[in-house]
Amino acid sequence: MKILVALYIAALGYQLAAQNALAEAPNSALEKTVVAALSFQQGDLASFNRAHDNFTPKGWDEFIKTMQGFLDSNGAPTFTSRFVPAGPAVITNQQNGIISAKIPGTLTQTHDKSKTTYRMRVEVQTVGTPPKIDHLKQITCFGAAAAKYCM
Repeated sequence: MKILVALYIAALGYQLAAQNALAEAPNSALEKTVVAALSFQQGDLASFNRAHDNFTPKGWDEFIKTMQGFLDSNGAPTFTSRFVPAGPAVITNQQNGIISAKIPGTLTQTHDKSKTTYRMRVEVQTVGTPPKIDHLKQITCFGAAAAKYCM
């Protein structure tokens, strides 16, 4: 009987480890996609176009609407942006190839000599492999206490 219990526990542990390994892989790719999408250089259309590669057409249309007023006449951003995750992505839903997640982090925006850093979380919905952003929402967290509970 003890052997059966030990085998059951070992099998359960193996199954849980396999599930965790599978969950970590999409998190890593998802985080890299969000970092790439929110990282671009002021006046550098090429870096902004690289960000574009991380979106679906619908996701890019939504994102570009939030950038209105912050693009120059050539379509390049008028500021530099850099997103750094503060922790792993938390998957909130995953089905039919669609992953919804929240990622805590900091967003630093620089315009000429001015620099501002925000504590925030990114709520994202991705599709496909590699993940493409279909929806992205940036939520700013105010104050030290808010940042702790921003997720």
